[in-house]
Amino acid sequence: QVQLVESGGGLVQAGGSLRLSCAASGRSFTYLAMAWFRQVPGKERSFVAAINWAGSRTRYPESAKGRFTISRDTAKNTVYLQMHSLKPEDTAVYYCAAAYGPNEVVTQTDYEYWGPGTQVTVSS
Repeated sequence: QVQLVESGGGLVQAGGSLRLSCAASGRSFTYLAMAWFRQVPGKERSFVAAINWAGSRTRYPESAKGRFTISRDTAKNTVYLQMHSLKPEDTAVYYCAAAYGPNEVVTQTDYEYWGPGTQVTVSS
């Protein structure tokens, strides 16, 4: 089992920055691919960023490229999502996800473990 807890969400003005954290506990963090997804009410959960278990490869959708950066700290069993140039349309609940395996997969059904989410609100 893997437990995930997100933190770092909050209210920020458009153009601002936030860093989300996701602390993982339980089974070995080293063998987990990690990702961030987000969801707004009434819409499907969407992919935001993923990182492979080695931390050597990342993937982003076009909407996040150049603004968001995913990283991981194995010593702290934590994955981060640094977000810059935030827009009101980035407002959502952000979820951390984990899956055993080496690759930075982007489909939510590939992820077995999920955190409870953290709210990010970007005001205009």
